[in-house]
Amino acid sequence: MTLALGLLLGAGLLLAFAPVLWPATSGPSTPTASRTAAILAQAGLARVSMATVLVVSVVSAALAIAVTFALLPVVPLALAAGLVGLALPWVVITLRASRRRRIARMVWPDVVDQLVSAVRSGQSLPDSLSSLAVTGPVATRDAFATFGADYRATGNFGECVSELKDRLADPTADRILETLRMSREVGGSELTTVLRNLASYLRQESALLSEVEARQSWVVNAARLGVAAPWIVLLLLATRPEAAAAYNSSAGAALVIAGLVVTVVAYRIMIAIGHIPEERRWFR
Repeated sequence: MTLALGLLLGAGLLLAFAPVLWPATSGPSTPTASRTAAILAQAGLARVSMATVLVVSVVSAALAIAVTFALLPVVPLALAAGLVGLALPWVVITLRASRRRRIARMVWPDVVDQLVSAVRSGQSLPDSLSSLAVTGPVATRDAFATFGADYRATGNFGECVSELKDRLADPTADRILETLRMSREVGGSELTTVLRNLASYLRQESALLSEVEARQSWVVNAARLGVAAPWIVLLLLATRPEAAAAYNSSAGAALVIAGLVVTVVAYRIMIAIGHIPEERRWFR
């Protein structure tokens, strides 16, 4: 047990000081790094670095191991709890990003309607976007307020729109903002018509996706129940001294490890079955 905890502590310290020992290069970001940054932005944590998430994960794993071993002195269960604690921060971030995407999907038609009203009232495109910091949905006001401040400071519409796209990190926002960018660069009198059609399409798309998600939710709930049930039984059994001694043996450790692997694989399969493909960001 002492050896396992020492190895875990060493690995945690190594991961915690990895950004200092091996600083990131200034080269182009990899697709994995770009996707990680996009998920953090969608979760509203754009200013949080991956190193911070890594440190929080290590601390979470250490706490999970300590608490589990204090309650149930079973080494394999404590190590399994450590793996869960290691993944827990990223799972929370992913769930937060998914929830914010669902909220944003419902508010984008209102954003487009506000843009149409602003443009028809004679406001310029930069002023129309800046006005969304006051009249737009609450979930997007901060991003548009930052856009307004940046535009007043630089006067560069294209650059400010690109930064706004990075802050929103949403494929629907990309379509709206690219439409506005094209209208400003090449001109055209059909902008309000295009935006009204886009708002109508977004409402239909949101209603359809909401219905599909409601029908698919039973798959996700079944996967979560299937994952939790055997481990709850295992935790209840581990409260008995004779069961704890059995799980601390080599055969018991192998059983816990095999169960953990089967649980992860089965859960990923169930989630893949019920997964709804997400729209990709084409305009970056």
